[in-house]
Amino acid sequence: MAFQIGVPKETVSGEQRVAQTPDTVSRLVQLGYEVVVEAGAGETAFHADSDYVSSGAQIGTHEEALAADLVVSVQPPSEANIQVFRAGQVFLGFLSPLDSPSIAENLAQKGVTALSMELVPRISRAQKMDALSALASLAGYKAVLVAASTLPKFFPLLTTAAGTIRPANVLVLGAGVAGLQAIATARRLGARVSAYDIRDAVKEEVQSLGASFVELALEIDDMQDAGGYAKALMAEKAKRQTELLVPHIAKADVIITTALIPGRPAPLLITPEALSSMAPGSVIVDLAAANGGNCSHTEPDREVVENGVTILGPTNLTATMPIHASQLYARTVLAMIQEFTSEGAFVPNFEDAIFQGACIAHGGEIVNERVKGLLATVS
Repeated sequence: MAFQIGVPKETVSGEQRVAQTPDTVSRLVQLGYEVVVEAGAGETAFHADSDYVSSGAQIGTHEEALAADLVVSVQPPSEANIQVFRAGQVFLGFLSPLDSPSIAENLAQKGVTALSMELVPRISRAQKMDALSALASLAGYKAVLVAASTLPKFFPLLTTAAGTIRPANVLVLGAGVAGLQAIATARRLGARVSAYDIRDAVKEEVQSLGASFVELALEIDDMQDAGGYAKALMAEKAKRQTELLVPHIAKADVIITTALIPGRPAPLLITPEALSSMAPGSVIVDLAAANGGNCSHTEPDREVVENGVTILGPTNLTATMPIHASQLYARTVLAMIQEFTSEGAFVPNFEDAIFQGACIAHGGEIVNERVKGLLATVS
C-alpha cells in the first residue's frame, strides 16, 4: 500500500487556509504518494474538491484524512483529533510548542512523530521550508492595508486646488520579515515611513526600502540570536527603550508593531505614556497580539479605542488572504515532506539540523529540549 498523506479540513474558527493546494497535491502524487483530502478542506481557500481530484487526490471523510501515515495541517490538532491518532503516524504543521507545550505532550503520548513548522531553523538550506517567514510577509502587507482603511486620513501626499495634504507618517516597530513587508507596502501607498529595531543588522534593509531608521541612544550589544530573531532586552534597558521611543511614537499617524521573540511574551514598546502622546485618529496594528501585544492596550482580535487612538490586535491576518497564504504554506510543507520521506516512507533523521530543530515528539517522547523544559516548569 502506498504511503498516504492526509489533509483534514481546518476546524479552528476563522481559519480559511488549507495545508495543501491542488498544485502541491499534484506534485505529491507524481512522487508516488497517495493523498486523501477531506471533503471541503479547500473551499475557504477557493479550491473545490474537483480541483483536488483532477490533481490525483482522493476525497475522503475527516476520519480518513486523519488516518493517513502523515497528516498535514495549518493549525495544531484538536484534542479530539489527537485521540484518534495512532502510534507511528506523523503530524506536520503549526503546533505552537513554545506557547502550548501540552499539545506536544499529548502527541508524544499517542506515539506520534510531530514536526513543528514554527521550529524550522532559519538556515540557508531550510529557506524553502520556512513557513513563518513566508506567511509573515503576507501579515506585514495586510497590516498596512488594514491600517490605511482605518486611518481617517490619506496615506500619500495629495495636491488639490483646495490645498496640499501631507503624507501620513507610518512607524514600523520591528523590522523582521513582517516589518520589512509593512515598510515596503506603506511606501508603495505613499506614506512617509520610519522603522525601529534593536538589531543594527537590519538598518541597511530598512533604508534600502526607502524608510528612515530610528536610532536610539541605547547601548546594546548584538541583539540578533543564531536563528535571526531579536533577543530580549534586560528590564532596565527595555524600560529605557520605551522612554526613548515616545517622541517617535507621538509623531506617527500609523504604527505597525511586529516585535516577537519565540516562546516569550511580546516586548512592550508602546506604553500608556506613549499612547497618550499620539494624536486622536491615529491607528496601531499590533501583529504581536497573540503573545500579549507590543502595545499596553492591545486585546487579541479586538478593536480598542484609547484616547482617540484605534488599536487593532489581529492574531491571524494571513487567514484573510487564504489563496496566497495556502499556496505559500503548502509549498513549505511540500518541501518538508520531500526532505524527510524516501521511497514511500517517512525517514526521521536526527543528524539533520532541520529535522532536529523541527521535531518535537518521536517514539513516545518529547525530543525538543525547550519544550521539555516548558513542560517541566508547568508540572
